[in-house]
Amino acid sequence: MYEHSGNSLDNDRALAQAFLRPRGVALIGASGDPKKITSRPQRFLRAAGYAGRVVPVNPGRDEVLGEQAYRRLVDAPGEIDHAFIMVAAPEVPDAIRQCAEKGVRVATIFSAGFAELGDAGMVLQQEVLGIARDHGVRILGPNCLGLVNVQGHIPLTANAVVEQETLVPGFLSVVSQSGSMLGTLLSRAQSRGLGFSKLVSVGNECDLAVGDIANMLVDDPDTGVILLFLETFRDADRLARAARRAHDAGKPIIAYKLGRSTVGRTIANSHTGAIVGADDVANAYFRDHGIIRVETMEGLIEAPQLVLGHRPPRTRRVGVISGTGGVAAMVVDRLGVLGTEVAGPPQDMRERLSARGIEISSAPLTDIPMGGSEGGRYSAILSELLASDHCDAVVSVIGSSARTNPQVIVDRVLNAAPRDRKPLAVFLGPKAEPGLAMLQQNGVAGFNTPESCADAVHAYLEWRAPAIHPSQSLPAAAAALAAELGAGSKHEQQAARLFSAAGVPMAPNCVLRDAAQRPPFDGPYAVKLLSGDIPHKTDAGMVRLGVRDEDVREVVGDMLERAARDFPAARVEGVLVQPMVSGLAEVIVGYRRDPEVGPVVMLAMGGVTAELTKSRSVRIAPVSVGDAMGMIDEIPELAVLRGYRNLPAGDCEALARAIAAMSSLAEITAPVVEDAEANPLIVKEKGNGVLAVDSLVTLALPPAKQ
Repeated sequence: MYEHSGNSLDNDRALAQAFLRPRGVALIGASGDPKKITSRPQRFLRAAGYAGRVVPVNPGRDEVLGEQAYRRLVDAPGEIDHAFIMVAAPEVPDAIRQCAEKGVRVATIFSAGFAELGDAGMVLQQEVLGIARDHGVRILGPNCLGLVNVQGHIPLTANAVVEQETLVPGFLSVVSQSGSMLGTLLSRAQSRGLGFSKLVSVGNECDLAVGDIANMLVDDPDTGVILLFLETFRDADRLARAARRAHDAGKPIIAYKLGRSTVGRTIANSHTGAIVGADDVANAYFRDHGIIRVETMEGLIEAPQLVLGHRPPRTRRVGVISGTGGVAAMVVDRLGVLGTEVAGPPQDMRERLSARGIEISSAPLTDIPMGGSEGGRYSAILSELLASDHCDAVVSVIGSSARTNPQVIVDRVLNAAPRDRKPLAVFLGPKAEPGLAMLQQNGVAGFNTPESCADAVHAYLEWRAPAIHPSQSLPAAAAALAAELGAGSKHEQQAARLFSAAGVPMAPNCVLRDAAQRPPFDGPYAVKLLSGDIPHKTDAGMVRLGVRDEDVREVVGDMLERAARDFPAARVEGVLVQPMVSGLAEVIVGYRRDPEVGPVVMLAMGGVTAELTKSRSVRIAPVSVGDAMGMIDEIPELAVLRGYRNLPAGDCEALARAIAAMSSLAEITAPVVEDAEANPLIVKEKGNGVLAVDSLVTLALPPAKQ
């Protein structure tokens, strides 16, 4: 759990006050020309009825839009909490110096021309950040549209949507890495009757980032749900702490993240890097820290009302009721595609309803025949679904009558009870905005499309409480061996030694450095070139399997000769020889330090076709043995290890221990483990354990502290 010292808490509160609720703001670069963007913040603040001081700063004017202006910020009397900077990028360093001299706590930099333009812009951005840090000024941006405190009437922004929309106060707060998305979300949500507390555009996040803002919103009494629009992770650790605080405070965080493909993302040169894409890592991160992830923008807007006041579900099942089968089938079909279980009503529920003259089947979709919804029957069935423990959310679908006779929404949905026991999603088949507004006014989540309805319900059912990570699970010998090995790509025997020290069972091996030597164990053998410079030895023709005793000398000699000829720059330590190992399944257990979210561990089907298998499970590392068992359950192909159709059961417990041991590499700090994998790791019959027969590891210097 994230904790504060007394001093830190006071500082956080003072920062949040200056950032979200400033008593005085300076507009550096304010323009008196209403046609210019730089005139907007002053006009917006006055039109909104902002009660604090507004200080325009313009080196060429003594008056801006009818208010006294100052040539320099330091010339203005009184205290200023927050400065909004709109001057050209080269002038921003001086503006920050003025903020420091004036004692301004927060500066929002609207100006562009920094890291988003490349190396030269990054240099200027670092200069600005250095000045700010030296003088205790916190920065939002640069290259951002600022913030809107709807509840406090403080539109400190240049976003034109403020002038185009009547801002409606509500329980939603948004933090967005895209400034333009604020207007999109605001306009679409308000048209549905949803209001906002705070909206923040973070820009380049050189200082204050998504996690810092989310952390402030956890303590904001006007915020009930926090929405995130993310393009990348720039402050994964800070956002993780904020998310865990938000969970403790009962404030759900819902995220929409771009980047579901791996285009443009640098990945490591290993099986693990090739298999684990950006989206796998993002899903693991959100799951680990209790963040709900939606797949659609409509889902981001419509999910908050669904999850408000609720905690993560106990099961992953949803009940569905409808009086219009075809429309409901679209929702059910989409739920099925997403992997959500639609659960039919249990026998005891059917018996209770039958006693009241209401007959329903055990089918997953409770589809009421034409005319059967009248007389309170629909509401009675919905009430039973809401009260039952057989599902953790309910979808109610209403057809054309929602448009022709909105009273059916009252009769069928609003009369049902207990509506607050679990999330209730209502999809109206026709375009029925008055009906959606009626639902929203009564605190019920209404949905415009079957896709967004299924998206939000699935996202809720996949929501987990923040994970608890094991601590001090890495044997001291593993950390000591990593320090001895030092940074760089290691050959397979070195990797095997490190894995073994961490607790991953390894197949026996020996190293032969010339053809005259023989292995100390019986064949047949796996023979592999030993070099940390050639990670994919199978592709390079440097692996031979099933080698007989009488052929070892010839194979070893040939492999060393070809390595010297084909890979002259590679460091070759000899040839690694292992006894051939067989079992019930081959898996890959991989670990990598992701550049955005940190250490992750991965399980997938292994062997030479690892990249071709889509099934995989990813977690933030380290994980417990229990969490590792959950990873095994997520791989459909590994159902055979659980004694599927009378097949021999595999040693899932030993596999889970190996996954947990691999994940504990996250605790090695000097040097850090950058990439590691055991591929394949052979799973034997229950009670016979697992053995890794191929290993790879890269160590690196610890990342520099920010």
